[in-house]
Amino acid sequence: MLKGCYTALITPFKNGGVDIEGLEKLSDFQIQNGVDGILAVGTTGESPTLSWKEHNIVIEKIAGKCKNRCICIAGTGSNNTNEAIEATKHACTLGVDAVLLVDPYYNGPSSLEIRKEYIEPVAKAFPEIEIIPYIIPGRTGAKLFPEDMGILNKNFKNINTVKEATGDIENMIKTRDCCGQNFSIFSGDDGFTYEMMSKESISGCGVISVVSNIAPKAVSDLVSLLGQKKFLEAKKLDDALAPLYDIVTVNTKETSSFGDVLCRARNPLGIKTLMAILEMPSGKCRSPLGKMTRKGVEKILKIAKKVQDKNPEIFKPVEDFFNVDVTANLNNPEKIENLYYMSYE
Repeated sequence: MLKGCYTALITPFKNGGVDIEGLEKLSDFQIQNGVDGILAVGTTGESPTLSWKEHNIVIEKIAGKCKNRCICIAGTGSNNTNEAIEATKHACTLGVDAVLLVDPYYNGPSSLEIRKEYIEPVAKAFPEIEIIPYIIPGRTGAKLFPEDMGILNKNFKNINTVKEATGDIENMIKTRDCCGQNFSIFSGDDGFTYEMMSKESISGCGVISVVSNIAPKAVSDLVSLLGQKKFLEAKKLDDALAPLYDIVTVNTKETSSFGDVLCRARNPLGIKTLMAILEMPSGKCRSPLGKMTRKGVEKILKIAKKVQDKNPEIFKPVEDFFNVDVTANLNNPEKIENLYYMSYE
């Protein structure tokens, strides 16, 4: 069974292309700070806007860094089954340990279709590698149901894991009921990790984390404590990390000439913005993701300053590895220049 802390690694960009040096540095940072594995080119890694050539290069580089050091999961999902098969084929040649298949986005297949026309063809074609369905209906508009997850687990020896990001506790409990105890349920949402791993009816095995991009040691320690059922110690650490969960999606109210507008900066924009402030390899997001608003950046700064003031050990690995002064960066106005739109209009 797969278990532990896995980082859904961002893809750093430079001059419009993938920052290979930065990618390798981020991979080393994660591994040196105790993660159990790295997810290459998940949706946090901006898979929808990478070309397949870039996609394959990123997986190749991360797989190379992970070899004999930790688990490598490759994001090979698509809303096109043939593309998913080709991407999985390439990932297998690189020796990855598992592949992640996000529910097909936009075209909206039923759960039955997701199972029969998407996951089953990949699982049949590559029986030697672990296939991990990724359930995130809020981003994809589709959802593999627990019942179909149970059928897949029953019929395929290489489907024993799910990344669960429905935000629906009852759905998670149903997945455990359908799939039994020898099945790995990963949290796909940092804010749910504690509850999923401490709640016996779910018995989560770990997290595929966004926040571990900037706090790998703390998130790894959290998962380790939960795995040991040291819930009081884990809750204390979860509370210290909790402000960072709010940077995954940042909501602000902006003003336009036509009235107030809700602006939502979605993953990975928030995490990449903070990484840029901290001088970690990140670069801009690939269009159509762009920048945050000034209010959004100020919200990010407020969160990060709170964590640094109350629990500086969270960002200590960033300071040590990247040789930066976190407090100074968070209080330096120059660090946020060019990271936000000057006005809503």
